[in-house]
Amino acid sequence: MTLADYIAAQQKTVDAVLDRWVPPERQNPSTIHRAMRYSLFAGGKRIRPLLAIAAAHAVADDPAGVESAACVLELIHTYSLIHDDLPALDNDDLRRGRPTCHKIFGDAIAILAGDALLTLAFEVLSRLEEIDAERRIQLVRELATAAGTVGGMIGGQVNDLEGEGKAPTAKLLDSIHRAKTGALLRTSVRMGAIYAAAEPEQLAALACFGEHIGLAFQIVDDVLDVEQPSEALGKTAGKDARQKKITFPAVHGIERSREMAEQERLEAHLALRGFDDRAGRLRELADWIVRRNA
Repeated sequence: MTLADYIAAQQKTVDAVLDRWVPPERQNPSTIHRAMRYSLFAGGKRIRPLLAIAAAHAVADDPAGVESAACVLELIHTYSLIHDDLPALDNDDLRRGRPTCHKIFGDAIAILAGDALLTLAFEVLSRLEEIDAERRIQLVRELATAAGTVGGMIGGQVNDLEGEGKAPTAKLLDSIHRAKTGALLRTSVRMGAIYAAAEPEQLAALACFGEHIGLAFQIVDDVLDVEQPSEALGKTAGKDARQKKITFPAVHGIERSREMAEQERLEAHLALRGFDDRAGRLRELADWIVRRNA
């Protein structure tokens, strides 16, 4: 199976799992469920669930049920996008090629839709039946830490907000993106490994892979924001520069940023040197993340 076919198949699987967990649009109160589904099924790449599933398969032959654990990463990611697009934060009108949640449903429902997706993620983890309680607790702890304030997504978002207009430095850039974007991508790999009962050395290696590919993802994202139009990105292009955000091109320039992304890709591959062909999809996903054009 080609990588493109693999990605399409896994995306279909993840969407089917999400559809089972998220209440239907007609479920009362219907407005909130329509808003949740509007943003969740807007056509995202599902990179985080893909990484979790591939990591689980790198550890175990048949990690049954891992798709439910993986889908919580998309619930958290989509909640963060809904909130990030709000007028009080990045104030964006376009996400995944569609008007943002608050443009369709209003600020209040958009806030609650994000809250609901966040809450649902932890409900899903608590209901995983294929693994024991100890691993469920590990997964809850892992996700909560990655989404939190100390080295996690929310902490990175705060640094991003407070960094607007400041002189772009490598130190501030690192503090923003290793937390804002990198933490959830790194945790995606770690959660797949934890679900599959990885040995400590396997978990450490996969965490290293996740660290490098998470940073590579953000570097490429920053470069694409400069180079690609809104139609290709599915979101408003050029906003980072207009808002004077601290990005990799702002600190290092376009060419150096590309070189850094490629170095992170190579380091990600190196982290998997102790794995056999079962980690092949992770290696391919690393290449895809760095070489994508949207």
